[in-house]
Amino acid sequence: MTPERCEAELRSMATKTSPIVRFMIEKMREAGCAIDARFFRVERCEDAVVGGFRPPDGVVMCHNQIHDRTTMENMLAHELIHAYDQCRAGKKMNWLDVKQHACSEVRAANLSGDCHYVNELMRGRVLFNVGGHHQKCVRRRAELSVAMNPNCKSAQHAKEAVDEVFERCFNDTAPYDDIP
Repeated sequence: MTPERCEAELRSMATKTSPIVRFMIEKMREAGCAIDARFFRVERCEDAVVGGFRPPDGVVMCHNQIHDRTTMENMLAHELIHAYDQCRAGKKMNWLDVKQHACSEVRAANLSGDCHYVNELMRGRVLFNVGGHHQKCVRRRAELSVAMNPNCKSAQHAKEAVDEVFERCFNDTAPYDDIP
């Protein structure tokens, strides 16, 4: 996606076409963390990621990795959960602490639609046994993200951090009443 199209899609999603993006922006405002245009940055990224949350600046959107509107909306939903977590924790949030990071990753995977069955099918995950799949997906995606934390020593360390916080963070659905 070109940088210009990425910015245009963002404006559209934030104001009218994406209920989840509009909801998260409103909840950030209600929590005392107003979002302005500078909160979202469109950049060219070398890594194979579509975006990320970069505290304290905001959300980075990798225009060269975003190929469609759905991918962009899913990424924004995920990253805005991280932004919400940063907002409500304030200065107490330490992204280099693998347990704090794990909690936010569990929440983002759980609440953003990352583990929706369509997204899982697109990743090549066959869902013959759907029982418990959502929680397994949330764990897997959180572990992958935490493993990239510079203070995470190994995949096993990431797994242990996710395991330790999973129940509490999976059940924390704020700002939603339940898993959307």
